[in-house]
Amino acid sequence: MADPYATLGVARDATETDIKKAYRKLAKELHPDRNKDNKAASDRFSKVTQAYDLLNDKDKRARFDRGEIDGDGNPASPFGHGAGGGGAGGFPGGFRAGPGGRGGFDMGNDAQGGDFSDIFEGLFGGRSNNGGFASGFGRRPQPKGGNVAYKLKVPFEDAATLSPQRITLADGKTIDLKLPAGVEGGTQMRLGGKGDPGPGGPGDAIVTIEVEPHRFYTRDGDDIRIDLPVNLAEAVLGAKVRVPTVEGAVMLSVPKGATSGKTLRLKGRGFHRKDGTRGDQLVTLMVDLPADDAALTAFVEGWDGRTTDPRARFGV
Repeated sequence: MADPYATLGVARDATETDIKKAYRKLAKELHPDRNKDNKAASDRFSKVTQAYDLLNDKDKRARFDRGEIDGDGNPASPFGHGAGGGGAGGFPGGFRAGPGGRGGFDMGNDAQGGDFSDIFEGLFGGRSNNGGFASGFGRRPQPKGGNVAYKLKVPFEDAATLSPQRITLADGKTIDLKLPAGVEGGTQMRLGGKGDPGPGGPGDAIVTIEVEPHRFYTRDGDDIRIDLPVNLAEAVLGAKVRVPTVEGAVMLSVPKGATSGKTLRLKGRGFHRKDGTRGDQLVTLMVDLPADDAALTAFVEGWDGRTTDPRARFGV
């Protein structure tokens, strides 16, 4: 009978987080995929999994701590608490409830004061692999098949709008994958039961997302940035212009006297956040001047404002 706490290497007062952390570490080291020709590692992996299954179940853990079940999840006293007149297993006096509610043997007057803990442990100890007394009370869980890793390239606009992505698995089947809010490059998604087959069931598919770059959008946290060219008239006089977003073009008001570098905000046009809100689109205006425009050149040459120094605040 194995102590699940000792098997996982945790203290008896370990938290659920401590137990999960210990199991993940051991499972990673002992997984059959990494120890294909190591039977000892495979056996230990089964024991570690069994220990985790017990301690991860609040009810089973409490029963084990009270001594009601053993480390294999079997009843600690499979014969119950009945007193027998003729004895159990050839012992006179029969089985009875001992101090503290634990089972014990009443050996009669000839055995008063005797310590039969070793006998009790021998009878009700761990499982037997050779058809012995305790065999058949539990079965070790079989290891699942290995996980399969996939890398999925997602277009920038699809990641921002959470558009479903079609992925083809190793077995040739295709599924439509729903992207999670907050998705970004490196996000991993687990598809249960879509991995390699195994005696304990199939493993999982682990999909790592790679968001592709865009030709004019860039990501800034949950916001999307874009540099938007405007002509001189639109900047000086103000105008309504069309600006692209990940969900289609919208109209944007350019204020009078806008200069290059001025940033305007389109609310709720960015990436979806995990809390259900959404980032914005930040539009930076870039005044685009035509090259070799004779009329513009003549205007500027005669313009009084050309002698102003917009860099004076820098002290240079």
